Amino acid sequence: MPITKSAKKRLKQSEKRRVLNLGYKRRMKKIVKEIRDLVASKKKKDAQKLLPQAYKIIDKAAKRGVIKENTASRKKSRLTKATS
Repeated sequence: MPITKSAKKRLKQSEKRRVLNLGYKRRMKKIVKEIRDLVASKKKKDAQKLLPQAYKIIDKAAKRGVIKENTASRKKSRLTKATS
């Protein structure tokens, strides 16, 4: 457990960031899975309609530092390839 005042503050900050980062990651995983399920069930038109939403979520996760820029690009590329 943290002892100094600054260490206690850092613990609170890191916990808050962890929760926020998990939220971004969960949203991203959920939309990616949703698109992949649609593609698997031969509903590519519906999957293509979700692409802009997925791009937004993935870009936001990359911007916040939850995932790296190249990872975001790779995810977007593979989703686009799967839906086309």
